[in-house]
Amino acid sequence: MTTVATEQLAPGYGDVTLERDVECRLPDRIVLRADVYESVEWAAGLRGSSGKVGMYGFSYPGATQLLAAVAQPPSLGAIAPGFTSAQFYEGWTHTGGAFSLASMAGWASFLATEAARRRGDESAHAGLLGALGAAPALYRKLPLRDYLPLLDVDGPYFRDSIEHSSFDDYWRPTAVDDDFSRITVPGLHTGGWYDIFHAGTVANFRGMGPAAQKLLMGPWQHSPWRAITVGPRQDAGANEVDDWHLRFFDEVLKGERSGVFDHPGRVFVLGEDWRDVDGWPPSQSVESAYYLHSGGRANSAYGDGTLARPADRRARDVYVYDPLMPSMSFGGHSCCSETIAPMGPADQEPYEASKGVLVYTTEPIERELVLLGDAAVDLYASSTALDTDFTARLCLVDRDGTSTNLKEGIVRARFRESLAEPSLLEPGRVYRFTIPLGPLGVRLGSGQRIRLDISSSDFPQWDRNLNTGGPLGMEPASAAAVATQAVFHDSARASRLRLPVERSRT
Repeated sequence: MTTVATEQLAPGYGDVTLERDVECRLPDRIVLRADVYESVEWAAGLRGSSGKVGMYGFSYPGATQLLAAVAQPPSLGAIAPGFTSAQFYEGWTHTGGAFSLASMAGWASFLATEAARRRGDESAHAGLLGALGAAPALYRKLPLRDYLPLLDVDGPYFRDSIEHSSFDDYWRPTAVDDDFSRITVPGLHTGGWYDIFHAGTVANFRGMGPAAQKLLMGPWQHSPWRAITVGPRQDAGANEVDDWHLRFFDEVLKGERSGVFDHPGRVFVLGEDWRDVDGWPPSQSVESAYYLHSGGRANSAYGDGTLARPADRRARDVYVYDPLMPSMSFGGHSCCSETIAPMGPADQEPYEASKGVLVYTTEPIERELVLLGDAAVDLYASSTALDTDFTARLCLVDRDGTSTNLKEGIVRARFRESLAEPSLLEPGRVYRFTIPLGPLGVRLGSGQRIRLDISSSDFPQWDRNLNTGGPLGMEPASAAAVATQAVFHDSARASRLRLPVERSRT
């Protein structure tokens, strides 16, 4: 049952009842829509309430709001979901079919620790607390299903998430994005460029209607509101978020004109500052393709492969992926603590020096370039394995050569066509894989470069594919197989990076 608390946003704001899920766990797999429906109606009947209920909160309480809005309780007047996704599978526990190992191991361990404490099991509490702090040392354990036996008691959803590796009936009851039209209340959608739910936040904003929706994207990861820095440092503090929440609730619940919907979105462009946008993607952005050219050999000067406009006539680049020697994550889009999960921007030199990573880089940019919209990679590739992963990292290379990650993406080959109906590869056959990188907003200055890293592992941001085609998360280390991967970029199979370039800057 969802736990509900009422409070005032600010003095004099007593006619608004707010709901938050303060328990932050996943009872019986899902929060039943009946629970949130009843909770909203209960809050509306409290003494001092106007009868209009507004909901706010980030991460899991954000998802709770979406489920409540789908249930359409009559008293629900507005939602403000932050840093969350419209389903618990894609973009949460999994990405492109790959398991979000660091995020889920840390989150499950934390919740299980609290559950053990509440039921008075001191032994389990101590063991789970120790495991939480030692998570990075446990990530290599195989089979993944047996990651931490203590989780089976207080965190069974960790094993459930592994056993339900495809988008099946376990996940569908909470898939709000199956039909966004069921949500009919106004929404304020807050997210961060380095948050695990950055793509989900934008998808929620873009998909919902018919009521007005507002997007607020800042330079944050999954621990708001500490700003991260890419490029010149600007102030992007919490006051921006607080002010927008107050203006939003003033307008949608109190009927006071606040101008919150004068522009559909407000985003912080990294390396620049805040700006208003007319939607997502912004209308002033156009898609521009950068094609992979030969020379992106793994561990060869970290970047002698190039990104340019015409397709390359040469055939392919080749690298080897060994699941027992994965390329390690440096920074990223995980949750929920930097000490146990790859989060935020980081120097990519160690990653790009790996023998399992291909590196492609543009020439230095001659004039300022703003990337504002959604990015993706179209990759033509083959593997000697029945199943494998392909990963992509979009990076900004500074004038001094420092490479910093902006976005990452992954596709598990068996899920290349469907997250619900996996199909294995034919070894040696060339397939086209699409790797979404998600939304971004960044300004590049003269002399900086764009870089794309291609690999088959980004560990532990995502779990390792053992290349066998066998049951995911169930096989021991001894089952792991080495795969030879080929990336093609000839005129008929032109692998490319697709970037959203602001029109006025082209």
